[in-house]
Amino acid sequence: VQLQASGGGLVQAGASLRLSCTGSGRTLSTDSMGWFRQAPGKEREFVAGMRGRGGHTYYADSVKGRFTISRDNAKNTVYLQMNSLKPEDTAVYFCALKPGQIILSALRNDVSYDYWGQGTQVTVSS
Repeated sequence: VQLQASGGGLVQAGASLRLSCTGSGRTLSTDSMGWFRQAPGKEREFVAGMRGRGGHTYYADSVKGRFTISRDNAKNTVYLQMNSLKPEDTAVYFCALKPGQIILSALRNDVSYDYWGQGTQVTVSS
């Protein structure tokens, strides 16, 4: 299983970006997916997640109302739409996959995931 993350870039505060995470070697449609980020000098943190089967979504408080995680099964891709970006959103963003279903507490925990993308840099200037 490989995950390819893309879509990062350098934008000004208030702008939008859409990150993509495309899977190969496995169909993502019933898997649990997460987006995490890591800023320089900080630990990796949960951003958004989608549980397998049912597709319930969850967000970190810091991004709730601004970010949206979604899935396109036909493209075997999970997206993270990021609106109203802030300088504090600057980080390397990673997508992650846990085969099958996952409980909410585990969805937010990076050790729960089995596969990771390579990361894509998001830089938001003020």
